[in-house]
Amino acid sequence: MIEVSELKSVTVSLYGRRAGTLALTPEGLCAFQYDNDFIRNGYSLSPLKLPLGPQLFIARPHPFEGGFGVFDDSLPDGWGRLIQDRYLRANGIDPDTTSLLQRLSLMGKNGRGALEYTPATELPDEHGAEMTACQVDKLSAAAHEIAITEDASYENYAELYRYGGSSGGARPKAFIRADGTEWIIKFKAADDPDNTGQREYETSLLAKACGISMPQTRLFNDKYFAAERFDRLSSGKVYTVSAAGLLDADYHIPSLDYSGLLTLCRIITRNMKEVEQLFRRMVFNITIQNRDDHAKNFAFIMDERGEWRLSPAYDLLPSYGFGGYHTTTVNGSGRPERGDMLAVAEIAGITRNRADKIIDDIEEICAVEGVPK
Repeated sequence: MIEVSELKSVTVSLYGRRAGTLALTPEGLCAFQYDNDFIRNGYSLSPLKLPLGPQLFIARPHPFEGGFGVFDDSLPDGWGRLIQDRYLRANGIDPDTTSLLQRLSLMGKNGRGALEYTPATELPDEHGAEMTACQVDKLSAAAHEIAITEDASYENYAELYRYGGSSGGARPKAFIRADGTEWIIKFKAADDPDNTGQREYETSLLAKACGISMPQTRLFNDKYFAAERFDRLSSGKVYTVSAAGLLDADYHIPSLDYSGLLTLCRIITRNMKEVEQLFRRMVFNITIQNRDDHAKNFAFIMDERGEWRLSPAYDLLPSYGFGGYHTTTVNGSGRPERGDMLAVAEIAGITRNRADKIIDDIEEICAVEGVPK
């Protein structure tokens, strides 16, 4: 069982240091202020939206329900939000009246990325226990039951909340530990084809062949796609923020163009190799028709020195997208052609010859290897 108490403020910590304090205004908007010591010796959690300084920041009402994007990334969405809400109801708690601070407290130290919130109202972190093949099948069965009915057993809600309560995205998933490594594992949604896991695994291998930086991937039990968590290393947690979080962009609708995304990458990483890597992912998404390329499907990592880089790629799979169009447009087009890709390359500072070679290489590799069907 779990209890959620009233909260007036929540402390935000990163890499073992107190970064600042969150509270709510009378209008229910998130207010954030950096800790004085963090200002002296720290770095901005969000260079564009929360620059390092003593001022009080007040969030906008939208798109994160009165919160800031960087903190919203710690919260579950999609499948994870469904699990959290149903688990709260099963414990007699109305999720519709659960505040932003209470939801962050529920994440405590177990949210995605490296931000931690106190006081914490969290379940014990059991990701340290190795998971067997039988346990993975059990989690999949629990996810299936929850996906098809609101009358699933309390035990299944508790199990999925423990292992998937901080997850995002539409498909059922969980965070597990196997072979000494932490993984995010995906299960088939009710309307997914039976070979969905195999397709995503094959797409990850194709992406690697196209020079795209990927985490380690594998198939559990020959059917569940899994990717190694790049926000969890043997050395500790890694601060990871989505493009949606950094830009306060609504990832539920088309809200970005790749030109803006590449500009963001250039500004915060100050590294053209990272910009070129992101351009390569854009070309790959267009080539395989992965149109579900919304603002939360791109992320950046900041290390303990405050240096930013592009995260490994994830959620790569041919998909229909937003009405059959790319959710992130290319030179303003949802059905981009080569000329659109070259226009974006020019804006990003990538030479015409280099852009042509990247496009040619990826199109050739995908034609030879074949895009998973």
